[in-house]
Amino acid sequence: MQPEAYVAHHFPNLRQQEHAARIGMWLFLATELLLFGGLFTAYSVYRFLYPAGFAASSEHLSVAAGTINTVVLITSSLTVALAHHFARHGKGRTAALCLAITLAFAAVFLVIKGWEWTHDFEEGLLPGRYFHSSELTATGAPMFFTLYFILTGLHGIHVLIGMTVLAILMVLCWRGAYDHGYSTPVELGGMYWHLVDLIWIFLYPLLYLI
Repeated sequence: MQPEAYVAHHFPNLRQQEHAARIGMWLFLATELLLFGGLFTAYSVYRFLYPAGFAASSEHLSVAAGTINTVVLITSSLTVALAHHFARHGKGRTAALCLAITLAFAAVFLVIKGWEWTHDFEEGLLPGRYFHSSELTATGAPMFFTLYFILTGLHGIHVLIGMTVLAILMVLCWRGAYDHGYSTPVELGGMYWHLVDLIWIFLYPLLYLI
């Protein structure tokens, strides 16, 4: 397909359309960073106020599960980058396969996170006034798990949104919607997925390691 066929009516050419799309995505990603930046700041403040309680609470999380999920998401960043590479070179079905693998990794991530949450519920490690663990009595533990569920829950919602976007892109790639002349949607979807991974890379040490 000729590159001009992808140009929307309100853009004079494909280059300007792609430029506008990238700027829009970067602005959107900036708002996401501001959102999580505020939550990271709140975590830091309460960590400073309740250092012993946050350290004791962190020890009740599964480091193994957090580590596996980190490896899973980092690997998914590789497969989504490969999807963009293949889409840009006109190999739509290979790109679709890479996106399918990315979705499989995302599903594994959510399953592990669901297992963690279930274990936390059973142990009474719940947010705020619902916290009722008999083993963990340190001051600040209910606040830790409040922030833990907010941060991981919000991140999980972003994973689900990313999976929806990547699933749509996978179908379009399989149908040959993109080639070497136009693959910007795959690039933008990949940028969003990299942000999801980047946020987790900050969450992992904050919640599991320190």
